[in-house]
Amino acid sequence: MKDALFLIPARGGSKGIPGKNTKLLNGKPLIAYAIDAARTFVPDTQICVSSDSPEIIKSVRDMDIEVPFVRPAELSDDKAGMQGVMIHALNHYARQGIYYNKIVLLQPTSPFRLPRHIKEAYQLYEENLEMVVSVKEAESNPYYVHFKENKSGFLEKLLPGSFNSRQVVPKVYEYNGAIYIINATAIREKPRAHFKLVKKYVMDGLYSVDIDTPIDWAFCDFLLQNGYIYEK
Repeated sequence: MKDALFLIPARGGSKGIPGKNTKLLNGKPLIAYAIDAARTFVPDTQICVSSDSPEIIKSVRDMDIEVPFVRPAELSDDKAGMQGVMIHALNHYARQGIYYNKIVLLQPTSPFRLPRHIKEAYQLYEENLEMVVSVKEAESNPYYVHFKENKSGFLEKLLPGSFNSRQVVPKVYEYNGAIYIINATAIREKPRAHFKLVKKYVMDGLYSVDIDTPIDWAFCDFLLQNGYIYEK
């Protein structure tokens, strides 16, 4: 993994859970879960925490991880896309003569992502791909239970197909936000939403929890305190 930059994006200003990246989850700062996972594979010099927040930067430095820069304000508001954040990080290292061929993006809001998940996803990556991304099987299937309103105001199926039960519909997946392994050249050319050469890495729903709301936080804390999350 010498040619991979492990990037952990952690801006301040969270509205759903104020200060969530440094808030203690089961006695450990949320961002530490991503840092500990990255440290399983690469030295600290290959781990980049991209943040605009002095509080987050201090917390990360307290974990003996050097934060190489303060993320610019234009890449830190609610509307800033992740493409700019990744290119900014790649350019920082390129100016030092360090060039990475891929980014392993680990969002702090996925604390149940285990090292084995990263390892297995990484094994799927090939140089001709644009991305390997972690997913979970969708809880509701758009072939069976999703509808849209037509021009006459009536509901019609979102996706075509004659299926009598959910057991026979095609499987569909949704990104769980835990792992993105991204070709560095591809991300310079276009945002992730435009990628076509993408492979999935399927994770169990339990390990796919993404913290976005206080209810998500309480659920994660409950799972950790009651031993539901463990390496296996």
